[in-house]
Amino acid sequence: MAAALLARFLPPDYRVELVESESIGTVGVGEATIPQIRHFNQALGIDEAEFLRETKGSFKLGIAFDGWRGEGHSYMHAFGPVGQSSGLIAFRHYWLRAKALGHAKDLAHYSPNEMAARNLRMPGPGGADLPYAYHFDASLYAAFLRHYAETRGALRTEGTIERVERDGETGDIAALVLDGDRRLEADFFIDCTGFRALLIEGAMGAGFDDWSNLLPCDRALAVPCASGGDFTPYTRAIARKAGWQWRIPLQHRIGNGYVFSSQFCSEADAADTLLANLDGSPDGDPRLLSFTTGKRRRQWIGNCLALGLAAGFMEPLESTSIHLVQSALARFLQLLPAGRSTPSTIDHFNAQADFEWSRVRDFLVLHYWANGREGDPFWDAMRALDLPAALQAKIDQWRDTGHTHREHEELFTEVAWFQVFAGQGVLANHYNPLADAMAEQDLLDFLASQERQLEQAAAAMPHHADTLGRLMARPAKRNTAA
Repeated sequence: MAAALLARFLPPDYRVELVESESIGTVGVGEATIPQIRHFNQALGIDEAEFLRETKGSFKLGIAFDGWRGEGHSYMHAFGPVGQSSGLIAFRHYWLRAKALGHAKDLAHYSPNEMAARNLRMPGPGGADLPYAYHFDASLYAAFLRHYAETRGALRTEGTIERVERDGETGDIAALVLDGDRRLEADFFIDCTGFRALLIEGAMGAGFDDWSNLLPCDRALAVPCASGGDFTPYTRAIARKAGWQWRIPLQHRIGNGYVFSSQFCSEADAADTLLANLDGSPDGDPRLLSFTTGKRRRQWIGNCLALGLAAGFMEPLESTSIHLVQSALARFLQLLPAGRSTPSTIDHFNAQADFEWSRVRDFLVLHYWANGREGDPFWDAMRALDLPAALQAKIDQWRDTGHTHREHEELFTEVAWFQVFAGQGVLANHYNPLADAMAEQDLLDFLASQERQLEQAAAAMPHHADTLGRLMARPAKRNTAA
């Protein structure tokens, strides 16, 4: 992603060189995204049909959370709006009033995306304008972007980093020494070395904020399986005894994984659980990934920026990993230094990164804390968490007034918070009194009309598989990006 974006936008006198080794494996378990990836692909001028063909991709309208409130219960964090507002206040206040009167239905009945997703529908080009993201094979996406970057002048160097040389005066990185005693100098270095963080941590000593007290899942087992079951235009996050299982349908297979806490579950038991809950035959043995949730205290130091796993790890519950790479790149290009990076620029970047990562963390923690799975030791422990102050304040505000807000440029909107609060049974004690201005029968008609319109719209949409098939049958557009 970094090489592709830099090769596309940097001036001609810049040179981009990617050091990469075929002998080093990649994590590559993330196959689900959020809608912002479309902005990234569009900025690169990538044709959607070609992208989906090359990555075996499918569409994603949201994430279904199955069993988080209790066995048999499911709700969705769907992209896009939920309900229509009226007057000065948001839909959620009318919904809360209707809930208090015993008339409101689950949010699925008022969400365009969830209505379509639950019916396995996906609008085609020219149809309803629903926000969407993708499921895809992450390794194929990497290969796709590698070709993109190389055709635009990025140089790929095969090799592994043996050591990092630093400037004795400035402390900046001066060069990388690769295997075979090759020495690579540069003005700026982007650390994409994964969990090892060879540059930002090994050389620059960034430090690490460990968040495992809030998000104690520290293992993931991943295995693809043969296609089976519904070809859903949404990701599933299915609660299990010591964590949760993902299900991500691609064109050629289904991606599956079990994210769990080793404090509450052995790897053998996790593998048994995962393999017992697949839609088709597994493609090999589950692959283990060990991790610690958290982030580097400084993601930019001197002339070194960390991306991806080198910058930190956020478990894939809300499909944020790829976005965090892309948002960091977008911030970096806005602050691109003309010479040596200034402390004020670096501090500003790091402050924004701290805010973004901590607010994503809080959103993930909410899912765990608000669970209704009583009797499972893991889930009981999660309900007893000592919450971060910002998250506790958000919960208190919601419970007291039915209000929630998006702070500055945090990733998740008030509608996203509303869906998790409502979906997991964290109900508000009050709503905005302005909602009482609507007569009760008018309120019922207001909700019923929205539901009816969404049902009709969803019924008119083609099925997910049909939309995908028609799009990929379309000839690829010529890429006009320079």
